[in-house]
Amino acid sequence: MPQTVDHDQDETRPDVIADDSRLLARLRAGDDAAYEELVRTYSPRLLAVARRIVGTDEDARDVIQDAFMNAFRSLKNFHGDARLSTWLHRIVVNSALMKLRTRKRKPEESIEPLLPAFLADGHYAEKFSAWGEQADAALSRSETRELVRRRIDELPESFRTVLVLRDIEGLDTEETARVLDTTTNAVKIRLHRARAALRTLLAPHLGRGEL
Repeated sequence: MPQTVDHDQDETRPDVIADDSRLLARLRAGDDAAYEELVRTYSPRLLAVARRIVGTDEDARDVIQDAFMNAFRSLKNFHGDARLSTWLHRIVVNSALMKLRTRKRKPEESIEPLLPAFLADGHYAEKFSAWGEQADAALSRSETRELVRRRIDELPESFRTVLVLRDIEGLDTEETARVLDTTTNAVKIRLHRARAALRTLLAPHLGRGEL
C-alpha cells in the first residue's frame, strides 16, 4: 500500500537531500533559526498525521508539541540513516499512539454494526456500487477527502488506528504490529474489518455516485 502523506517536494532529489543535511548540521550546532525552520516546514504535514490518529485538533496539537520536544532531545541519536522527515514522522506516530494509550479510556464501541450484512446464501444483504479504491486512493482526491476523513473518524479507535497506519501512513503490516504492540495476524484482521466498515459508511455516497 503506497504511503500517501503529502510531500511538497521530491525528497529524493539531490538538492532536497543537501538542504536536509544542511538543516541537520545547523540543528546539531544549536542554531535557533534552524529549530524554527524545522517546525515551520514540517508542522502542517505532521499535524495532519497526528490528527488522523488521535481524531481531534486539540489532541493533535499536543502530539506535535510532544513530538518536537522528543525530537530535539534525541537529535544527538539521529545518525542520518533515514530522511529527516521520515524520522520526524515516526516520532509523531509514536507520540500519537502514546496519546491514545494515556487517554481516559472508555469501552470501545463494537464495529459489528458497521460491517456489511449477509444473506443466508452468503451474498451481501445490501448492494454496493462498484468501488475499487482503498482509503488512501480516495484521500488523494480533493473532492472526496473530507468525506472519507469524516467516515474514518467514525470507526472505533483500534480499527481506525490500524487503517490510518496501513492505508494512509503507508506502514507495512509488520511495522504496524510493532508500533501497536500486537501480532501481524491481529493487524490483518482489524484492517480487513476496518476497510469493510468504511465501505459500509461510504455506501450511501457511492450509491449516489459521489465518489
